[in-house]
Amino acid sequence: MSARIAGVLIGLPLVLGGVAFAAPADIPACTNMVKQAGVQVSDAVTAACTRGVHGDLTGCVNALTAAGVPGGAANGACRLAANPP
Repeated sequence: MSARIAGVLIGLPLVLGGVAFAAPADIPACTNMVKQAGVQVSDAVTAACTRGVHGDLTGCVNALTAAGVPGGAANGACRLAANPP
C-alpha cells in the first residue's frame, strides 16, 4: 500500500507538470499580428512574443513597442500569444 501511495505522490507532479507543457503557445499568431502591423519579424519580436506566451504581457508589449510595433498592435499580439484563439 505504501509503495502505491509513494508512486502516486511521485507521479502527480510529473502529470501536473505535463499539463503546463501541453498548454498551447501561440507565437505564430503574435508574429503574424506584428507582420500585419507592417513590422518585420526579428529575433527581438519572437522573444517578445515568447514573453507573452509565458504570461508576461507588460514585458511583451514593452519589447514589441521597442521593436517598432505600434501600441495597439503590440497589445493585441501579446494577448494572442497569452490566450490563443
